[in-house]
Parts: sequence; C-alpha cells; structure tokens
Amino acid sequence: MQPSTTTISVHSFTASFDGLPAIKSLDLDILPHERLAIIGPARSGKTTFLRSLNRLNDLSPGFTRTGKILRDGKDIYDVDVDVADLRRKLGMVYATPVPLPWSIYDNLAYGLRLAGIRDRAKIDERMQAALGYAFLWDEVKDRLHEQANVLSGGQQQRLCIARVLMLQPEVLLLDEPCSGLDPISTAKIEDALVALKESHSIVLVTNNTKQAARASDRTAFFLLGELIEVGPTAQLFTRPTQKQTNDYLMGQFG
Repeated sequence: MQPSTTTISVHSFTASFDGLPAIKSLDLDILPHERLAIIGPARSGKTTFLRSLNRLNDLSPGFTRTGKILRDGKDIYDVDVDVADLRRKLGMVYATPVPLPWSIYDNLAYGLRLAGIRDRAKIDERMQAALGYAFLWDEVKDRLHEQANVLSGGQQQRLCIARVLMLQPEVLLLDEPCSGLDPISTAKIEDALVALKESHSIVLVTNNTKQAARASDRTAFFLLGELIEVGPTAQLFTRPTQKQTNDYLMGQFG
C-alpha cells in the first residue's frame, strides 16, 4: 500500500447549525509536516472548520453535516470512531489560555494521568520535551510546582500548547492562539510552530494576515463558509488567483 500523502482529507464537507450552513461543500487537504493557515473575515467558517476536525461541533445543538473528513483513509464521523482518542490525536489550542487551577506540573501531567499513565519518569520525560517544543522549559524548569496562574499570558498560552503536546497528537489545531499576546510572546509561539512542524501537521486559524504570511507554509482563504483559494503562502499573498482574496488582503473588507 502506498503511504498517504495527506494527513487529513476533507471531501464535500458541509457543516450546518439549525439548517444554516457555516461551511459549504469544502474540499481541502492537510499535508504532513506543514503549517496551514486559515484566514478570512468573521463568519467565514474558520473556527467551525477547526471544530469539525476533532468533532467539537458534535457538542453544539442543531449541528448537522454532510460529506467526509478522512484520517488514515477513514471518515472521522463513522459511528465506530473513538471520539476521545480522535481529540487526543487532533489537539486543540484556543485563543484564550485556560490553565487548570493547579501547579504547572499537574497541568501538564493531567492528560497522561487521565489516560492511565502514572510512571513518573515517563511523565517527566514527556514534560521536558513538550515544554522544550513550546519554548517554555528554560522559563519554568525551576518553577514546576508553582501555580500555573502566576505565569504571564504568553507563558500560559505556551503552557496550553505543551499540555496538548503531552498527549503526542498528530495534528495541532490552533484557534487564534496569539490574539491577546504581546509581540515577544507571539514571536515565541511562531518559533515553536517552526520546530513543531518537523513532527506534526499544524492548522492555524488567524485574523492576522501578517502572522499567516510569517507563520505558515500554505494558506487557505475562507469567505462566507466557502474556500475561495488555497496555495503556497508566498504565492497567495503576492499573486492571488481570485479577486476576493486580493481584495481581502488589500483590506477592502474584513
């Protein structure tokens, strides 16, 4: 069997809430070891798309969908899919960091303990690796038993990234992870994404087109629930093929 050239493949996917489509007939591949940015104005379906990938929309009343999202050739919406396992493999990081009301160490160990892993050496090994990937190890290695809420906003966001990494996901789903952060914290997260793409696929939803230009390999432009254009980031930002993309990038709407 030929190895798959995609991590996730979306086919004719429509996501609706109370009968109103938020995503319309979407076809899009997520490739191995890439940073894919999703841009577009409000109500374009960007966050709905992320939440479709790890089935968080299932929790919303009135959600229905058609089409397929394939991971390893299997539709993630098949009835026999282990949704908890899917969400571990496609880890989500939200715009606002929410550290648990415990120590830094317990925040990071929680997911593994929930999965039944109690071996302290294994937890510590994964913790150092996850904090290293999140560019946070040097800042907290001597503070692991302090409360997580004493960290700065940027540190808390990187802690949340590290917490997801503890479960060794295949894909990182990032929903505006830098929206409330200062430029230095933003730069550290963007640096982390460069390192993380060596072992992960990354989907980054951002309203900051400059961030998309800096921190992605490909960019997809969504508008009113439709995929207007997708391509290599440098090409899309300098030579978009669709007028709507060009108008958005030039600030004519959004």
